[in-house]
Amino acid sequence: MKKGLQVYTYSQVAALRLFIAFISLIPFIVRAFHKVRRKHWLAIVITAFFGNGIPAFLFTKAQTHLASSFAGMLNSLTPLFTLLLGIYFFKSRPSKTNIFGILIGLVGAFLLSISDLEGVFSINIFSLLVILATLFYAISVNVIRKYLADLDAISISALAFLFIGPVSGIYVFNTDFTALLSSEGGIGALLYITVLAVIGTSMAVVIFNELIKDTSAIFASSVTYLIPLVAIFWGLIDGENILLSHLIGATIIICGVYLVNKTKN
Repeated sequence: MKKGLQVYTYSQVAALRLFIAFISLIPFIVRAFHKVRRKHWLAIVITAFFGNGIPAFLFTKAQTHLASSFAGMLNSLTPLFTLLLGIYFFKSRPSKTNIFGILIGLVGAFLLSISDLEGVFSINIFSLLVILATLFYAISVNVIRKYLADLDAISISALAFLFIGPVSGIYVFNTDFTALLSSEGGIGALLYITVLAVIGTSMAVVIFNELIKDTSAIFASSVTYLIPLVAIFWGLIDGENILLSHLIGATIIICGVYLVNKTKN
């Protein structure tokens, strides 16, 4: 994503990511139409916009001002919001330990959201965009688990991107995308975005949706345990500024997520 933002605007990167992901899923759309039922459509639309469309723009906008490692740390909030929404809207029954984990995770998120890349403590508006995106992810996770458990993961993903992919393509080709493509670094940046779209979006979404269906919403969303570690690793390689306060905040969030997933033997 960061490489794409060196040439294209945040909205172009997000739209290209969604459009290319849609193209990669086109071969599965016809089969998906044969499997989908009327009861599935509303849930698919919610998944399309809250699980893919809106977060793509929120994350890309945030990364115009945040390091990718920093955004990755905040992304680990998804399991916390998944449980929190499950309590109020999907009748989940968490233990006191789970609820304590939510509170701890929110403390970690607060520490990250008030610390910028220079170590100055103030409200970081762009970190709030990432937090909002994780909330939308949590909505999507709960909806898939509750209303789309009888539909296969590829069909869910293909139909979800059918709602957002074409619109994203129309948008991006009505911008100065073609002019930027012919500029220095334009093709290289597009290749990075394509890799992100195919491997990090369409393939990842299919695998994630399958995990949600086969396990629980909380367990599936807990793959974000790994995101801060991977984000920090790539951030260090890319020379990003990672502060001790960031590591402390990420550690607190991970501890919270562990407690959220903790169940009685």
